[in-house]
Amino acid sequence: MKKLPFRIDGFLLSMLTAVVLALIYPTLGTGDGPLHLGVITNLGVSVVFFLHGAALSRQSLKAGVSNWRLHVFVQATTYVVFPLIGVLLVLLIKPVLPPDLVLGVFYLCVLPSTISSSVAMTSVGKGNVPGAIFNASLSNLVGMVATPLLIGLMVATSGAHLSVGKAVADIAIQLLLPFAIGQVLRPWLAGWLSRNKPIINKIDRGVVVLIVYSSFCDSTVAGLWHNYAWWMLAVVFVLVGIVLAAVLFSTTRISRAVGFSLPDEVTAVFCGSKKSLATGIPMAKLLFAGHPGLGLIVLPIMFYHQLQLIVCSVLARRYAERAEQV
Repeated sequence: MKKLPFRIDGFLLSMLTAVVLALIYPTLGTGDGPLHLGVITNLGVSVVFFLHGAALSRQSLKAGVSNWRLHVFVQATTYVVFPLIGVLLVLLIKPVLPPDLVLGVFYLCVLPSTISSSVAMTSVGKGNVPGAIFNASLSNLVGMVATPLLIGLMVATSGAHLSVGKAVADIAIQLLLPFAIGQVLRPWLAGWLSRNKPIINKIDRGVVVLIVYSSFCDSTVAGLWHNYAWWMLAVVFVLVGIVLAAVLFSTTRISRAVGFSLPDEVTAVFCGSKKSLATGIPMAKLLFAGHPGLGLIVLPIMFYHQLQLIVCSVLARRYAERAEQV
């Protein structure tokens, strides 16, 4: 049997299948539907963050803690530069796109960085791996407070209301607390987690797919998708492409201007440009609980996730070639 010239991304295929099923038969997967996905996904999110906490090595964090210039750069890119890009985009697209989609674009811009893919791309590109582990992990911890605060500010400017205090409390209980418990229990679980990484990855991605399915079911039942044309999806894809290109360009140029070594540049570019789908989808479920437009809100991060993997994998190989020539 002849092999395909490309590798099919099972995670992307699963999410697309979930979206199609939600559009065809949405009543099955609503939060309060027969499958009770509201309760199941809440429990799944807590399990995922417990596993993340248990899998995070403290030794790796300590190894990367001293490079403060790199840390300031990455965190400032994630929570200052990205949100400013988001504000500019909101001003441009607000007159032509639906409010939930506008909010989704800004939500993408205030999310934390990824952990697994940031570290993986940094490793492939011969970058500073301890620095990547530290910054990606720190970004996710900071994001549990920074993301709801920034979203609260954006929502407030539109005249709507979001209880930031309640949002932070919900995130602390459902995400941060399981993460902390996982860290406490790591000495007993580290070996088992190391031996069962494929299972852990499947649980992680499975929960994300369930949340995507449930979100799109809720949006379909609410009649959201009947109001918008197909061209809107193309616009979203172009927008997230512009965001990714702008951030990759700025992180590369600035990291060179401030004199980072090549390994630190690789870490700065990959940790500074990534946005976490694994954190963003569960957090959206908490921040926008019961919102009929949740499917639209998470659409930009779904597109961005796939695009960043494709583009950054190409960049990682180029960085590796540069490192071999030095």
